[in-house]
Amino acid sequence: MTEFLIANMAPIMFVSLIIFLMFGYAVSFSLAACGLFFGFVGIELGVIQASFLQSLPLRMFGIMQNDTLLAIPFFTFMGLILERSGMAEDLLDTIGQLFGPIRGGLAFAVIFVGAMLAATTGVVAASVISMGLISLPIMLRYGYDRRIAGGVIAASGTLAQIIPPSLVLIVLADQLGKSVGDLYKGAFIPGFVLTGLYVGYIVLISFIKPQWVPALPPEARTIKEDDGTSGLRSLTILTGVSLAIAIAFAKFLPDTTPLDETIVVSMCVGVGVAFFAAIINKVTKMGLLSNMAERVTFVLIPPLALIFLVLGTIFLGIATPTEGGAMGAVGALVMAMARNRIDMKLMRQAMDSTMKLSCFVLFILIGATVFSLAFQGVDGHIWVEHLLTGLPGGQLGFLIVVNILVFILAFFLDFFELAFIIVPLIGPVAEKIGIDLVWFGVLLAVNMQTSFMHPPFGFALFYLRSVAPTEDYVDRVTKKTIKKVTIEQIYWGAVPFVIIQLIMVALIIAFPGIVSTGGSKEPTVDAEAVMMQMRQESDDQVTEAEKTENQGDQVDPVKALMESMKDDPAKKP
Repeated sequence: MTEFLIANMAPIMFVSLIIFLMFGYAVSFSLAACGLFFGFVGIELGVIQASFLQSLPLRMFGIMQNDTLLAIPFFTFMGLILERSGMAEDLLDTIGQLFGPIRGGLAFAVIFVGAMLAATTGVVAASVISMGLISLPIMLRYGYDRRIAGGVIAASGTLAQIIPPSLVLIVLADQLGKSVGDLYKGAFIPGFVLTGLYVGYIVLISFIKPQWVPALPPEARTIKEDDGTSGLRSLTILTGVSLAIAIAFAKFLPDTTPLDETIVVSMCVGVGVAFFAAIINKVTKMGLLSNMAERVTFVLIPPLALIFLVLGTIFLGIATPTEGGAMGAVGALVMAMARNRIDMKLMRQAMDSTMKLSCFVLFILIGATVFSLAFQGVDGHIWVEHLLTGLPGGQLGFLIVVNILVFILAFFLDFFELAFIIVPLIGPVAEKIGIDLVWFGVLLAVNMQTSFMHPPFGFALFYLRSVAPTEDYVDRVTKKTIKKVTIEQIYWGAVPFVIIQLIMVALIIAFPGIVSTGGSKEPTVDAEAVMMQMRQESDDQVTEAEKTENQGDQVDPVKALMESMKDDPAKKP
């Protein structure tokens, strides 16, 4: 029995952790208890040296000294302040009016606002709750199918997990030993490709089941021009001009400029042009822009300015992610103060919530550190490596198995737990078989996004359930009775978006270029090339010496030195 335990300590330890978690114990304490228990058992069985566990205090201090993790409270605080600043409400109202005349317009508005909130808050809970409170009653009022309404709100809120500044990317960067900025750059394009897939799904629904996503009726369109038109023509012209100037500006950037930096800088130029035109129109009252164009411009400027303050400074190398998070938190405070939406009570609530989430993450990380140290002591990393490198299909087989494993575990674990338990085990194996860890981190982030959408334990579904009507009610505008939203409708609405997220995982595997992996790399020295160059230089010197000797009977010092080196080994370098 003892020999069996010694030979199979690693798989027994891993299975025991799963059992602990299935019993419902707190994740952080389950990890730490499992690690300490098997650490002591390993010492008794002679598998682990007692001195091995002495490195545990150093690891704890290493967690507390980790500058990367400082970005988590900054971005959390920024998201909670923005939730109370009224920015989401203004965005949803304006963008909803913009897309209102077309089928699925409200759903398009929710997706675009979800992407914009994701690029400013980075917190899933804030995005889902804000959009659920604001847009769900409007969608129900005008006849949206409850499954579509619930699914699109929950899925758009989870964009905060893949679009920078995402908290999960910060944690993954820490666990994979990569730069947060590199993962932010890598996830920039996939995040907006996923947004496009969501939009494509709503477009498909608008053709197949138009009654599920009706357009806003004329009486619900509040932004109107003096002549009764929609004002879309003026907005289209302004958008076209701004886009043309942004593209033209991008042409003047050096060819070596990364794509993500080009997009951010060009976008800022285009937005600046639109803002300048709106200011001139407002001050001079020339009527160059419609009311719709002016309102859309002024509503979009604050979140876009905040996006540049955070992501722009990170992508351009001006600030680290931690510094970018600090600037974003200050920018969110300024925005909330400018709207007169902040007081000491709300400030304290935001700080309390930030502290709770930060402590939650820190305790899970401490527990995961205890578990991983004991797991390494029983050679668990070798067991995992042999298990995964022996899979058929090479890199593709490894990626398929790992993604299936993460997808299944996401039914029971959230993304923090997956990042701290699974990623440290599979990351070294991925690097050993030649997979770029930045690309791998973005792939895992997209897959882990499904953990928020999985029935029955998806957190985004629970967030939406908390703000969805649980009883029939009378709408305050139409005075009609609106039926409640059931948990089954929310679950079924989430299923298509989970499938879309899995399609995105397949796209990243099939087209790796979607993820930008052009991060900074340390210079490497090719020892073999250096030795070949030294041999070539030595041969050239010898040849030159022979020529000199043939031309005269003089003694060549180079040849004499080499001869003496052959005769006396002590003189060799």
